[in-house]
Amino acid sequence: MARDFPGIEESTSYGTAALKVGGSLLTRLWEDGETLVVKTTFVDRDLLLQSEPDVYFLTDHYRNYPYVLVHLPRIRASEMRDRLEEAWRRSASMKFIARLDGGKEWGPARGKPPAKKRRIRR
Repeated sequence: MARDFPGIEESTSYGTAALKVGGSLLTRLWEDGETLVVKTTFVDRDLLLQSEPDVYFLTDHYRNYPYVLVHLPRIRASEMRDRLEEAWRRSASMKFIARLDGGKEWGPARGKPPAKKRRIRR
C-alpha cells in the first residue's frame, strides 16, 4: 500500500522492515510480524486508542513518541491505507505531496508564491 506514495524508501528499524520518506520513519514491522508501528500525532493517537482499542494499542516505549501500534489482523485494508497516507503526509516534502495529489510544485506554470518584501534600511 505505501509503495503508492512518492519518495517511499525501504529500510530497517530495530532489525525489522521499515518504510521512510526523506529519512523519516513512517512505519515499521514489529518483531512479532503482526504489529505495525505507525507515525501519527498524539491527538490522533488518543482518538484511535479510544475509538478502536481492539485494533490500536500502545506500549510504554512509545508513550512519549507520536506513534501508534496496529494489530494487522484486525484492521481493514482501507483504514490501514488511510493511516499510512496520514503518516506519509506528515513527513513527505511538498514536492511529493503535490505529485500524489496530481498537482505540480510551485513554479512558472502555476505561478510562484508572492516574494517576501525586502525592507530597505536607510
